Amino acid sequence: MMQGKTIAFLVAPEGVEQVELTEPWKAVKQAGGTPRLISTAPGQIQAFNHLDKADTFAVDDTVDNVDVGAFDGLLLPGGVANPDFLRTVPQAVQFARSFFDAGKPVASICHAPWTLVEADVVRGRTLTSWPSLQTDLRNAGATWVDQEVMICTDGPNTLVTSRKPDDLKAFCQAATDAFG
Repeated sequence: MMQGKTIAFLVAPEGVEQVELTEPWKAVKQAGGTPRLISTAPGQIQAFNHLDKADTFAVDDTVDNVDVGAFDGLLLPGGVANPDFLRTVPQAVQFARSFFDAGKPVASICHAPWTLVEADVVRGRTLTSWPSLQTDLRNAGATWVDQEVMICTDGPNTLVTSRKPDDLKAFCQAATDAFG
């Protein structure tokens, strides 16, 4: 169980895949944890169902206002635009990297490993993602595998990765186990 654990969900102001945000969010809450929505700007984020606008969600805090010490883990939802934007924001990249530096668990789904590539934390690790990221991940020194969920314990922390929304059940279980 995750009683008393606080998990940062790092998302861009626009472009997160809604189901990759909402399903892990529910899983963290059901496991007794507290999810917090962290973004690069205050206000609301705009989620998407693939390429169509979906719901908006209130930001709890901004990446330049929080410290890794306030969290027990990091969850990076996917969507193409979400990590593509995050990897261009130095504070967001540093926030993600700080979880690895602190040895805290990280979970990343779909296109979200792009942020981890930019943070230079995938070298020597085995992970999965949306298939179009495999060359980027290999070029960054990772071993890419095509499987529902990959739990990598090579390194200072646990890294849980999955490929796509169809993998969410396994991803949510592995992520909450790692965070717990």
